[in-house]
Amino acid sequence: MDLDAYVAEHDGEWRRLEQLSRGRRLDPAEVDELLALYQRATTHLSVVRSRSPDPVLVARLSRLVLTARATITGGRRLRLADAGRFVTHGFPRAVYRAWPWWSGVAVAFCAVTAFLMYWVAAHPESAAVLVGEEQARELVESEFAGYYTEFLPASFALHLWTHNAWLAAQCLASGVLILPVVWLLWTNALNLGVVGGVMIDHGSAEQFFGLITPHGLLELTGIYVAAGVGLRIGWAWIAPGPDRTRGRALAETAREGMVAAVGLVALFAVSALIESMVTPTPMPAAFRIGIGAAAWLGFLGYVLLFGSRAEAELKAEADFKTGAGFETGADLKTGAGLRAGPPPSA
Repeated sequence: MDLDAYVAEHDGEWRRLEQLSRGRRLDPAEVDELLALYQRATTHLSVVRSRSPDPVLVARLSRLVLTARATITGGRRLRLADAGRFVTHGFPRAVYRAWPWWSGVAVAFCAVTAFLMYWVAAHPESAAVLVGEEQARELVESEFAGYYTEFLPASFALHLWTHNAWLAAQCLASGVLILPVVWLLWTNALNLGVVGGVMIDHGSAEQFFGLITPHGLLELTGIYVAAGVGLRIGWAWIAPGPDRTRGRALAETAREGMVAAVGLVALFAVSALIESMVTPTPMPAAFRIGIGAAAWLGFLGYVLLFGSRAEAELKAEADFKTGAGFETGADLKTGAGLRAGPPPSA
């Protein structure tokens, strides 16, 4: 197929389709034209893909077909109000609903990590087995502190952001299987516990906690949330409850998991900025930890305040739709049971 001739023959139709798909109000004749051109464009895309798959032309036609389809079907556009509702309702409610799960993950993770730190610090020979004597000495003398100053802050922040987001995505995606989440948590607890134990054993506990705490409070909380939400998804498949099928339970919790995942991207961005901009600075450790603690407490307060409020609103809306709170069907019809002012005096 002569690709140039094909483009020259149909370019006018594609341009017209693009013009009609720009979202302005169309009259009936233009709607009919849009539908006809859309059908032709899908055929053109199929022909190009099968006979001469030029990537530039395929990308152009794919974008054109998707835009036209959105115009025809009335695809809902993202509005500023939608983003605001996500911040005030969607994300905090998803995290709030899963709080028993991620709180449990936090307690278990901290307990395991603390035990590993204690064991490695109390048994120096274990550090030699786990990391090697030479590696342990280099870790204490330069590697641990040097990790935070090795790269430029901007590139370091991007690296941290993508790394933590990827770890959270693994927890959420593998939550339905449960065991992969436990494995990811164990490997991270083992790494943190061994490094902490080596630093404590060599008398560098103050340096360790002074560098790990400012960003670690928020960063680890994000990991706890991701793991807790992932485990909640897996448990919904195992125990869906009496009123839901397994498929429905899994779909509902998975949707909430996706909402949590989007919000965690922003959380990890904040923790990455703290780790790259605050942790390596020469400020007193108390001041650096104070900044990290403020961000951490701000996140917990945000989830508690907005999440509980959004959950209460959702429950009230569900009760209103089902008529909960009315004693009988007659009450629902007559309005009995609704709060009202005092009865008129006789």
